[in-house]
Amino acid sequence: MDDRVKVFERAKELLLGHDMRGFADLWAVDGTMEFPFAPPGRPRLLEGREAVREYLRDYTDHIDLRTVTHEVVHLTEDPAVLIVEFSVDAVAVGTGRPLHPTYIAVITVRDGEIASYRDYWNPLMLDEVSFGSEEGRTDG
Repeated sequence: MDDRVKVFERAKELLLGHDMRGFADLWAVDGTMEFPFAPPGRPRLLEGREAVREYLRDYTDHIDLRTVTHEVVHLTEDPAVLIVEFSVDAVAVGTGRPLHPTYIAVITVRDGEIASYRDYWNPLMLDEVSFGSEEGRTDG
């Protein structure tokens, strides 16, 4: 299996297992996570594994990922870059309402770690959850 695909498969396994620490550990120490469509008040760029870990620390308090319902993996000509389209079934923990977010991720893998993850997601989903904003943070 292609190394890029291995990293994505591991990421998916950790996300569905609600292991946000393990998911963040997939990042290179200097890796980045970008959100090009982030609305005002939300981060657009996380720099470094620790920033990714901090951002994700209470993710599961807000969003309960259940299953991947659709997935298309695109191998690019660049041997380090993978583009993935995927949808998930999830639940907004605070309301119990179902979520069905769709993502496009552009992932760059270096030495088996995520060097860059550009997450093209729909910020309208945030109407259902308080994740990712300062006012939605808990100290847990």
